Amino acid sequence: MKILDADAWMAALMAAPRPGADKILAFYDARVDAVCRDARCLLLPLDDHMCHRGDALFESLCYREGRIFALEEHLARLRDGSRALSLLPPCSWDELRARILDVARASGTDHGDIRVLVGRGPGGFGVSPEECPQSSLYIVALRKALPTEAFYEKGLTAFASAIPPKQEYLARIKSTNYLPNVFMAAEARQRGMDVAVTFDEDGHLGEAAIANVGIVDAEGRLCCPEGRRILPGTSMLAARKIAPQRLPVVERPIRREEIFTAREMLLFTSASLCVGISHFEGRPIGQGPDAGRPGPVARWLRDALLEHMLATGTPFWGHI
Repeated sequence: MKILDADAWMAALMAAPRPGADKILAFYDARVDAVCRDARCLLLPLDDHMCHRGDALFESLCYREGRIFALEEHLARLRDGSRALSLLPPCSWDELRARILDVARASGTDHGDIRVLVGRGPGGFGVSPEECPQSSLYIVALRKALPTEAFYEKGLTAFASAIPPKQEYLARIKSTNYLPNVFMAAEARQRGMDVAVTFDEDGHLGEAAIANVGIVDAEGRLCCPEGRRILPGTSMLAARKIAPQRLPVVERPIRREEIFTAREMLLFTSASLCVGISHFEGRPIGQGPDAGRPGPVARWLRDALLEHMLATGTPFWGHI
């Protein structure tokens, strides 16, 4: 086995394969305090507790037409997680916000995704946060194709996951410890469906691996699960503000059997906003001509959410 000096090591590292490099548009690393566009330099120290303990927070943001969607709401949730974990970023919150805008601008594109990760930082391979003298911060802009009209028209298929909802004390912290979510994504692949959905011990609807779920019930109300064991996403919260223009909104426990009598089943994410779920456990959702395909509320909410997000989004071009 060769032993390399730093120069030879860096040369070999830069020449090593880098899957996913085409998706990385720009990134910021607080250790360097600068933005870079070369994906080969996007590196995480192995002894950062983000890596080997999942002791870190993250947020996934979407931007379109030069505007970052729900930036303040994402930052508010990051601050909530920061308090829960006693984990502050290595800069002020105003500086972190400014760096997000810097990275979005450095991406050179009008639309894409942004990941913000605040970690415990490097310092050792133990479990105690005390061995990490400084937290870490990474902000990454990612290439992302916009959802097509065909995607929305087709809708998604869903099923009840064998993975239980997260414990209450963890559910509302958006940490990088996402192994249950990974299991749910693997379930979906194995079953040939799009979305795995959790249910609690009483048979009440939870959430998908990286999205919120709701229904339009038989009475025509938009029903969203209680927030006790789910992570309320920015798109679902925005939908709850917008939807009263057309239909009543309630937050309540949703029994599994209600899905089969619901008018619609909806999935909320930052990237696709609102998508109709056409089938659950192989059975079509809805009645009449809309059975087995996305319904009118899904179609309206998608457009209404996009209009809302663009109107309230944070512009980054020309920002000082």
